Amino acid sequence: MPFDRDYYQRYYYDARTAVASRAEMRARARLIAAFVAHLGLPVRRILEAGCGTGMLRAELVRLLPRAHYTALEASEYLCRRYGWQHGHIETFRARQPFDLVVCYDVLQYLEHADAVRAFASLGRLTRGVLYFSALTRGDLERNADRERTDADVHLRSVRWYRTHLRRRFREAGLGFWLRRGLPLTLWELESQ
Repeated sequence: MPFDRDYYQRYYYDARTAVASRAEMRARARLIAAFVAHLGLPVRRILEAGCGTGMLRAELVRLLPRAHYTALEASEYLCRRYGWQHGHIETFRARQPFDLVVCYDVLQYLEHADAVRAFASLGRLTRGVLYFSALTRGDLERNADRERTDADVHLRSVRWYRTHLRRRFREAGLGFWLRRGLPLTLWELESQ
């Protein structure tokens, strides 16, 4: 799929057809920052894998001012427009892991083998918390606004995603996953 100007005009820049609003994404960034604060996790390095138009960036940088933010994006168009680092999560390498990794609505665009490699990469790159979301088959059937949702993706079950994520992470709910071995306590009713 070409993630070009027309794609982003349809799903991000046109308020009538945009999949998410800036207000929604600011609220999501506040949720992410509140979660890591609740855990007491000092965040010095953030990776947003598939940062798109950067709607989470400003709020995350404002709320986590001591953190260095890395914007990774596969779209050459967006990298030219915003100056993001061009790359793909399934092959991205870093010298050291990140305290917080955000991978929001990316893996549904990847072929099976690339998605599996992306899970391994997320496990390698995440030192602390992963915030993860992807459009599932059930979401498209029951939750998504079909007028605003790109359905030209690889639809997988929620079980498929959870099975792959649980190999490297503990589920904390609301899209949050803690790196296995991270010495943070979650109460039973706070986690899945």
